Amino acid sequence: MSAVRRGAPRWVRRFLGPAVSVVSLAAVLWWALRQPAPRWPTGAGSLALIGLAVLVYAGVSGVRGVRWHAILRRAGIPASMVDAQALIVVGYMGNTVLPARGGELLRMFFLGRRTGSSRVTILGTIVAERLLDVLALLVMLVVLLAIVTASGVGSSSNPSDLALAAAAVVLAGALVLLGAWWMARAGRFRGLSGRVASLTLATRNLLSAQGLLLGLLTVPIWLGEGFIYWLVGAALHLHLDFAQGCFLVVLSSLVAIIPAAPGYAGTYDAAIQLGLGALGVHGGRAISFGLLVRLVIFVPITLAGLVLVVVRYGGLSSLARVRRGGVPETVDRPTAGLAPVPNSGLAGIAK
Repeated sequence: MSAVRRGAPRWVRRFLGPAVSVVSLAAVLWWALRQPAPRWPTGAGSLALIGLAVLVYAGVSGVRGVRWHAILRRAGIPASMVDAQALIVVGYMGNTVLPARGGELLRMFFLGRRTGSSRVTILGTIVAERLLDVLALLVMLVVLLAIVTASGVGSSSNPSDLALAAAAVVLAGALVLLGAWWMARAGRFRGLSGRVASLTLATRNLLSAQGLLLGLLTVPIWLGEGFIYWLVGAALHLHLDFAQGCFLVVLSSLVAIIPAAPGYAGTYDAAIQLGLGALGVHGGRAISFGLLVRLVIFVPITLAGLVLVVVRYGGLSSLARVRRGGVPETVDRPTAGLAPVPNSGLAGIAK
């Protein structure tokens, strides 16, 4: 059986995500219909801020491409920087229009076809990306909850408890990574089967100096998204500071892990509205913010991804093949690079 089709049962993939989205969307719509009408930015200055937010998101996506390229090359996958950058955009487009995080499937499909590399190893690089993102978000959550608690903003009865819980999660994750690093140094992973070794290769490669540098590179990615949220708030004349924008990013991104329909419909929106309510933003202004953030984050990259699929990756028919599960079988061989790779520091990122 293909590695792509393993995991959650079919009924979970098919029904759980849409069900969660329907419930979340219903709750958001029920709330929104009882709020004042949203207002939209019309002045030249506000529209310029929205345009700047789109440009910042393009830059954030570019940094994600650099990071993925470094992970791919260290895993022995001969991907070009152009493909890494383009497929980041295609992947985010796929996550918006396809169910079950279909964008990750697109990345495996197109990169595997262009490089002849194992789908399992490519999937492992995506897992490594997500691990870096989660760790960065958890660290930011601890810091931001401390800031929010100190400033007295928010409606939580005891936000310090949340900060302690988040700190405990980060500490547990750090202990797991430390244990994995020790096991790797002790050679405990040498007995892994070829398929499991391929899947975990990129993650094991993070237990190195280059992995630390990639982790440090991940923090500016999410700070950039926080800056986007702050720009949208400024365009709507909301009194949100940069730290609060980052808080909304962390909250909505962690909630987006929950299975949902394409585009994280419902869950993403509910998280933003809950976060805004905790920060004292309510009513039509909160609705405007949520819709504008969706416009900036989802629409341009989706359109760019569709263009890239058409002009570079075989046209829209390839999306239908992937959605039907028609990913062509490639040899799931362990990619060259299972042996330890010398640390290359930041130089490996730019190669």
